[in-house]
This record gives sequence, C-alpha cells and structure tokens, in this order.
Amino acid sequence: MPLHVLSAPAPALRSVLTALGSPSAVRGSRAPLALRTAQGPPRPELPLPAYEMVRVAPDGAGHATAPAAVTPRTRLTGWRFLLADGGTDGEGGHGSAFVGTAEAVPTADGWTFGQFRQGPYVLSTVRALRQAEILPTPYQPRLLSVPELYMLILWLHADIDGDPHDGVPDPADLLIPLAPAPPGIAPHTAHRVDALLPVLTRRLGPAPAPAPGAGSGTAPLLRTPA
Repeated sequence: MPLHVLSAPAPALRSVLTALGSPSAVRGSRAPLALRTAQGPPRPELPLPAYEMVRVAPDGAGHATAPAAVTPRTRLTGWRFLLADGGTDGEGGHGSAFVGTAEAVPTADGWTFGQFRQGPYVLSTVRALRQAEILPTPYQPRLLSVPELYMLILWLHADIDGDPHDGVPDPADLLIPLAPAPPGIAPHTAHRVDALLPVLTRRLGPAPAPAPGAGSGTAPLLRTPA
C-alpha cells in the first residue's frame, strides 16, 4: 500500500534548493563525492521528517516497585530529502538513482539548510521504504536517530495525517532498523515499537545516577545523529 509521504515545509524545501543551486556547495571539496560526481543536477525527493530519540529508558528505572513500561521521547531535528541524480533515467521516487541526502534544520529564524550526507544509510533508507510500501497497512514514514547506539530507523507512524511535530511513537507503530545496525539488531526487519524499544533499553543499560548536588536533568547524549 502506498506510503503517505508528507510535504516538507516550503521554507525547508527552499533552503535545500538554494544549496543545490550553489556550485560551491554542490561541487566544492567538502561536498560528498557522490554528489560532486552526479551525472546531472541533483533533485530533492521523498522528504522525511527526521527525529532524534532523546530518551529511551523504562519509566521508574531504579525503583523496584515501579512499572517497567518503556516511554520514548523524541524531538524533530529537521527534514531530510533523498537526492536523486538528475542525469539518470529514473522517473523519480524509488526508481531514481540516489546520490545522497540534504537536510533542512529549524532555527530561531526559520528553516535553513543543514548539510549534505552520503553513505550506506542512503540506499538502506530506499530499501526500507520499498519494504514499507508492500505492507498491508498505510503508514506515514519518518526517520528516527538513536545517537547513543549510532542507529538510524525508518519509523512508520500509523497516524498517516499526524502532525510531524508530534514526535511520540505509538506502541503500534513499526520501526525498521537501517543497515548498518548495531550488533544483535537485525536490519530491515519490521518491529512494533513496544517490541523493539525494550531491546534498545537493555542495550543502553541503566541511566547513571546523578552526581551529588546535580540537577534532575538527564545525562548528555553523544551528539552524532546518523
């Protein structure tokens, strides 16, 4: 069943188009090699809201009598576009040859271009989207990064008309880990949220106790989102 891909905010798309129209950004030495060697002008396709998981831990951790329900917390970090090679014969969508991604990020002044990326997550994102399209239930596709595990997930949200600023996974949503995945987690296998999150929680281990006199804030995560 076709996925319900959302339209990115117009300013986010404009910021990416402006970057793609800049020779220094696309052809400069800091641009990904695949982007610099594309046969034609790259075009942004398949916009996906991108989130970072800022908490994956059981509620009441450290309390023997408390329930161990997993409550994820996420935040919207931007919109990520797959970049199709404009010089290939693909007609857009999943038939295109993709050479990287471009990301627009929110700032106090609105949306701005973030960065270009390349690497294995580009093709594994396309593969996961193809997997999702043949599922019998429609979903809204999103990307979910777990920085602590250096992990990227295709998040299939059951509320196909849901506001992308609503970043809370529903227990019935599906998660497809992208390759490469952490050891012991099979990539490109669909899991319900309430089945995969306990696995991630065990992998992360218990949160460290705060130092004496420290506030109640959580420990900082590794800021290396996929």
